[in-house]
Amino acid sequence: MARPVALYARVSTGEQNPEAQLIRLRAYALARGGEALEFADTASGATRKRPALDALLEAARRRELEAVVVVKLDRVARSVSHLAELGEELRALDVALVVLDQAIDTATPSGRLLFNVLGSIAEFERDLIRERTRDGLEAARRRGSRMGRPAALDAEGVARARRLRASGHSLRAIAGLLEVGLGTVARVLKG
Repeated sequence: MARPVALYARVSTGEQNPEAQLIRLRAYALARGGEALEFADTASGATRKRPALDALLEAARRRELEAVVVVKLDRVARSVSHLAELGEELRALDVALVVLDQAIDTATPSGRLLFNVLGSIAEFERDLIRERTRDGLEAARRRGSRMGRPAALDAEGVARARRLRASGHSLRAIAGLLEVGLGTVARVLKG
């Protein structure tokens, strides 16, 4: 009896939906004619610990999977070290990694080579994005742009908080009157 394949999808944010990936993965499993188990995460590819990926790996360790199927290599991991670690563990467990968009199947020698090359490219791409983001934020700071969330209290709100405190109101009472968090009140009165 053939073991099922694991269909793994990952999106980075809650505004995204893994369904488009899962539709393609299901089509692969259907064409293959075997049973499939679905796993989906909402997390950065740089995050090694992900609930669905962890569950998938546990199933692989129990020898319940024949293959792990993903749409793109960067859905599994974004660093070469993490990809290499996952690839090696799956290989040791006799579980193939199939990547649809890059036509990778680690059950073959050429698939293993392509897996390693594309893993290096994924890490390089992530590093470039990180560098561009850092450079863009630094350029915005030099131009005088303010980073982060807007202040919960403007100058008038800070002055009102100080007046309320001077008249004996508790921090909790001030937070309630100004409709802001207790931490905000403590922070503006401290500074």
